[in-house]
This record gives sequence, structure tokens and C-alpha cells, in this order.
Amino acid sequence: MTAAIFDMDGLLLDTEPLWGKSMMQVARHYQVPVSWEQLRYTTGLRIYEVTEYWQQRFPWPGNVSSQQIADDILDDIIASTIKEGSILPGVVATLELLRGTDTCMGLATSSPTRMMQQLLAHFGLTPYFTTMVSADTAISGKPHPEVYLQCAHALNVSPWEAVAFEDSVNGMVAAKAARMKVVIVPEAAKYDDPRFGLADIKLFSLTDFNLEVWHALND
Repeated sequence: MTAAIFDMDGLLLDTEPLWGKSMMQVARHYQVPVSWEQLRYTTGLRIYEVTEYWQQRFPWPGNVSSQQIADDILDDIIASTIKEGSILPGVVATLELLRGTDTCMGLATSSPTRMMQQLLAHFGLTPYFTTMVSADTAISGKPHPEVYLQCAHALNVSPWEAVAFEDSVNGMVAAKAARMKVVIVPEAAKYDDPRFGLADIKLFSLTDFNLEVWHALND
């Protein structure tokens, strides 16, 4: 393996709990009658797809556009992550370890470009990545493999030479569809989901990642 490609939300940064909070706060502000339970129907969609789905499914408040609501959600989650978020355990050690092996590193996220750029810069992670690709430049988001294929192309590596680091089923499926190996690091509540059996290696945390794991991916 010559390249490592990382997801961002829930893998590098603990943004996942904040997404729901931001979506519900903005939805209430605009009087979109979405419930916490209904958020599960849009899990894995890009934020502009989420608000388009809301517009089709729920009574719509006046002349506000779905894009405006999505932009407000992004503003809120970026601010919330800067205020309340943090780098997840083991992330910096993993990035440093791989940098020491001369592995080229990229990032492939479903989050919009401006969120990706602002948060990685804020947390000091930008220098680790040769290229950073957002799915908002792709026709289809995860679980479609496009964002991973774009990232591999930008790194000038074949997809089968890359390992993807993911935390979600959709992300894992996207990377596998791109013909990459996958290290999955699920959230604790979903760790035993049998679908994660598709991954090559499953870890409780990136604190468990080491050179032995990396070399096992090359076997």
C-alpha cells in the first residue's frame, strides 16, 4: 500500500454528534417540522441533499431555499465544532506514523469543501494531507466510490494501492467499491454491526493502529 485516504467526520474529528444538533436547531428556526427520528432517513446524504429531501417531504417555510438552510446548518456546525469539537484519540499518532513511512496521504469527505478546509486548518491537520477532496465536487456522494476515486487520482496512485480509513458503513462501501482496502473505526454503539465484516481491519479506536496493522494490510 502506497497511500492512505482518510474520512473526516467521526474518524478524524468528533463532529458526528454535532451534525444532528445543528440540523435540528436550524430546522426549528425555519419551522421545518423534522424530528430527531426522521434524521435517520437522511444519514449519509450530503447536507444539500438533506435539505432538498426536507423540502420535498415537509411543509416549507415561506420563500427560504433549501440551499440557504443547508448553508445555515454548515455555519452552525463549523462554529460548534470549533467551540466544542476535538481531534479523536489516536488520530495525530496515526498520521505521524504514516508520514514516517513516506506514505502519501489524502482526505475524502462527504462534508462540503468550506467545512473541510476550515476545520482541518483550525485543528492543524491540513499539513498532513497531499490532497483533500470533498464529495460536493462529485456527482454522487458516498456510498458511491467517486470521491475516493478522485482522491486516488489526485494522489497519482491506483485505487488498489490505497487504504481507506472510515467510520461508517456508507464510507466503507464507497472505498470497497473503489477497490481499496479499508480500516474501519466504528463508533462504539455500532461496533458490532455485522456489515463492518466487509472491512479488512476493524479497530475500536485509532489508538489501536500501529505498524503491525499497517504491514498486515500489505500482506
